[in-house]
Order: sequence, then structure tokens, then C-alpha cells
Amino acid sequence: MAWVILFFAGLAEVGWAVGLKYTEGFSRLWPTLGTVASMIVSLWLLGLALKDLPLGTAYAVWTGIGTIGTAILGIVLFGESAAVLRLVCIGLIVAGIVGLKLATPA
Repeated sequence: MAWVILFFAGLAEVGWAVGLKYTEGFSRLWPTLGTVASMIVSLWLLGLALKDLPLGTAYAVWTGIGTIGTAILGIVLFGESAAVLRLVCIGLIVAGIVGLKLATPA
């Protein structure tokens, strides 16, 4: 269950990272409130996952999910580069997350 919680913590991290773009320097109220709420949820869920997962693994996976999701949404929503090398690097992050999952004792 900790891995599921960690996955949702990572998704919430994506939410606040992308939300930052929409706040326009925290000058827009609703995007700012949504971003702050997503930050709180993300950290709360990470804290719950840390009850059962090693710190280094959980933090690396959490930031990895956030990085992957934010990079993909940057491509989709903001027209950022989808160059092959960039996509390969995103794939390497995915491989790292899978490796950490497989290497972490149950």
C-alpha cells in the first residue's frame, strides 16, 4: 500500500509543479490556492509512505514521478521539446524508479 500512496504523492507533486506555471508568480489566486493544496497533499502522502518505505528510495521515487510527469506535461501543455535524447533521458528516470522498486525489500 505504501507504493500506491507514494505514486499518488508523486502525482500530486506533478500537480504543484505544473500549477506553479499557472500561478504567474503567485499573482493568480485560484491557481495559487490549487498549487499550495497540491503541495500539502503531496508532502502528506509522502510522509505516509515513509512509514513503510526507506527514506532514500521513497524520496527518489517521489521526485522521479514528479520529474517524469512534469516533463511530459511540459511537452503536452507548453510545447516543450520532445527531442529523442530528452525522451531517452525520461526513460532512464523510469528505469531508475523501476530498479528502486525491485531493489527495495518488501
